Amino acid sequence: MTATDIKIQAEILQHDRSSCKFTLDRPVFDGFVRFLNRERAQGSPLAERLFALPGVQAVMIQGQEVTVAHEPPVDWRAFGPSVGAALRAYVQSGEAAVSEEAVKNAPAEDLLRQKVQKVLEEQINPAIASHGGTISLLDVQGNTVFIKMGGGCQGCSSASATLRGGVEQALREQIPEIGQILDTTDHAAGTNPYYSAH
Repeated sequence: MTATDIKIQAEILQHDRSSCKFTLDRPVFDGFVRFLNRERAQGSPLAERLFALPGVQAVMIQGQEVTVAHEPPVDWRAFGPSVGAALRAYVQSGEAAVSEEAVKNAPAEDLLRQKVQKVLEEQINPAIASHGGTISLLDVQGNTVFIKMGGGCQGCSSASATLRGGVEQALREQIPEIGQILDTTDHAAGTNPYYSAH
C-alpha cells in the first residue's frame, strides 16, 4: 500500500473555522476520543503524530474521521497537506490509533458525545430517513451539542420544527444532562433553500 492509495477528504467546520475534519477511506478508531493537549496524546500514536505538527491544539478521532483544531489564524490550504501526510504515515505504520489508557480516562464531554451519537444512529436518523434527511453530530463542547442537517432536511421549511419538536425532544428525553443544541447547517445552500442567505 502506497500513501497515494489512502484517500482523505477535508472539510473546515462551519461553527469553528480553526478546526478541520479529515475523513479517511477506512476506519481509524472504533469509538470516540478527544485529545485536548499534547500530554493526553502521549501513548496514542496517531494523536502524537498530529500534535508534533506546529500549532495543533486538539485532536478528535471517531470512526473514519479525524478532526484537528489549530491555533487561529490558520490557512487550511497550506496546513492541511501536513495533516494528510501525518494521517497517511499513521495508516501505513499499522499502529493502533489510540491507547487503552486514553479510552479509559475519557472525560465527561466524550461520554456525552457517545450517548448523543447512539441516539442519532439508533432512533433519530432511521425516523427521518423516509424524508431523505439525515442529522450528524459535529461536536460536543461542555454540554453544548452542535449538529448539522443534511439531505432533505437541509433548507427544508420544516427543519426548525424537526429540530425542536423531534430531534431535541428525543435527545433531551434520553440524555437529560444536555445543554444547548445548536444547528450549524447552512440552510440557504440546501436543495430546498428556505432560509435566505444574509
